[in-house]
Parts: sequence; C-alpha cells; structure tokens
Amino acid sequence: MAAGNLERIVAVDWSGRVDAAGQRRHIWAGVWTAGKVTLEAGRTRGELTDWLIAMARETPRMVVSLDCCFSFPAWFLAEHDCATVFEFWRKVAEGQGERWLARECEEVARDVRFWGAPHKRPEEFCGENLHRSMRFTDMDNKITPKMLAGDPERAAKVRGITPKSPFQIGGSGSVGTGSLRAMPSLLKLHEAGFCVWPFEPSHLNANKPQPLLVEMYTRLMTGAVKKSNAEARKAYLAARKKTDAVYAGLSRGVVAKARGSEDAFDALVSCLEMVRWKDEFVGLKATKDEVLRLEGITWRAGIGV
Repeated sequence: MAAGNLERIVAVDWSGRVDAAGQRRHIWAGVWTAGKVTLEAGRTRGELTDWLIAMARETPRMVVSLDCCFSFPAWFLAEHDCATVFEFWRKVAEGQGERWLARECEEVARDVRFWGAPHKRPEEFCGENLHRSMRFTDMDNKITPKMLAGDPERAAKVRGITPKSPFQIGGSGSVGTGSLRAMPSLLKLHEAGFCVWPFEPSHLNANKPQPLLVEMYTRLMTGAVKKSNAEARKAYLAARKKTDAVYAGLSRGVVAKARGSEDAFDALVSCLEMVRWKDEFVGLKATKDEVLRLEGITWRAGIGV
C-alpha cells in the first residue's frame, strides 16, 4: 500500500481532567481525511474513544496519535508483574490508576513516588536519580538544549523543555494524570483492533488493514512557540500558511479555532506534521528492544526509519 492510500490521520490533544465539561472543552482532535482538515472538540474521553473506533470501522487505513505517555519506566511495570504494556493498561483500567492519582488513599498508603501539589518530588527521583522517574523516550525527547549540543535542529524544536515524568500528577507540565486516564482508552482501542506502535508493527498495508495508534508529544510537533499566547498562535499559523504547502489549504474556520484555543492549536499542528510525514507510518516495525517493548516510544519524524 502506498502512503497516499492512507484514509485518515487523527491527532488528539488529550486531557486528564476528571469533569466531563472540562474534557469536552480541552480534548481536541485534528482530523485529516483525504486532504481535508477539520478540528473537533466536545467529547469526553469515553466518547472520543468510541468515535475513533467507529471511524476505524469506516476507514481502517487510519493513524491516530494521542498526546500522553503510553507507559511507565520498565522497572515499574516489572514491579507490578506486568510482562507487557497491555497487562499494565488492564491493571490501570481495573482501578489502580485512580488509586495512584488519589492524593490521599484510605484503603492503602499513597504511593509517594507519584508527586504534584501538595506533594513534592520524592528524593529517590531527584538529582542524579532523575532518570529513574522517566522512560528512555522521555529523556530522549524532553530534554534541555544543552543536552543536544550535537543536533542544533532538534535543540531548536525542544528549546525550553525540561524532562517530564509520568510520575508527576500535578503542577505545571504534568503528564501523569492524563496518561493514567488514557490507558483504559488505549486498552479499549487495542481490543477493538488498533495496532499500537512500537509494541506492534503497522498493519496499514495488510490485505486486511488495521488502524494504527502512536504516542505523540505536541511540543515536538509545534517547535518553539508560545502556544498559550493567542497572538503567538496567530502569527505562527499566518507564517505557515504563507510558506508551507501542508498548511496552505486550511479553511478560515479551522484556523480560527486554532487561534482561539491552545488545545485546538496543538491538535491541528500535530495532525499536519503527521500528514507531512505520513509515508513513514506504513513501515513502522515493532521494537525488539526489551526495555522499549515495555516503555514505548514517542513518535517523531524519522524515528521508525
């Protein structure tokens, strides 16, 4: 199958908010369907999951990205006797995830390795032990420019980003809450027939194609831009429409949505970057690395080549 035969690409800017209203406001999906781009919101996590499954039945040659961590460090999965990420997702979905998210637990003692206001980062994850709180892919993608001296292009993309851990469940830049609340949806999507990279290879080019699910990090897609500033979003999109063919055909309505919401902006830019590199999704192979088979990999252009 040629990459041009991809039927749909969806980039989801995820949210770990507990309230349905907050989910409907902050979960956005950028959708590319045979050259047409739309931006959608208004769904809860459960509703969005069902929507993706329904679309995959119509267009199985579909790639979906979610902005969250698909797993935790390999040592943490081993500690919970999970031989695969799918076993870990099931444990999270059966209630363990919400127990970890609880600031205070009555039934069992709070796992102090999960931090965020009012709890500080535990000592065992500080200083030279910072790496233990993160997966290999987190250290690879979410590091400061001084650690990327040999690759100025990548350094520019991640300027100002510091490492983020899935154990962080509160405070600025926390990813743990959304990730834990994504795992029941990831499990449901997998059980509905989605292949999940890098734990499984792409089957987009099979005789009976299956939709593909990948982990995405929006900052790697947008590059250096003050996304929370409406004027900065406006300037970014205006410049791209003038100089970038991938953005040239965007409708005024789609651009207006992206200008008006940081979440919509993230979803749109992520979707278009996936469109730019759509040739790569067909050839993605399952990782053979034992650690990455548990931890996963954040997708970015060129990583599967």
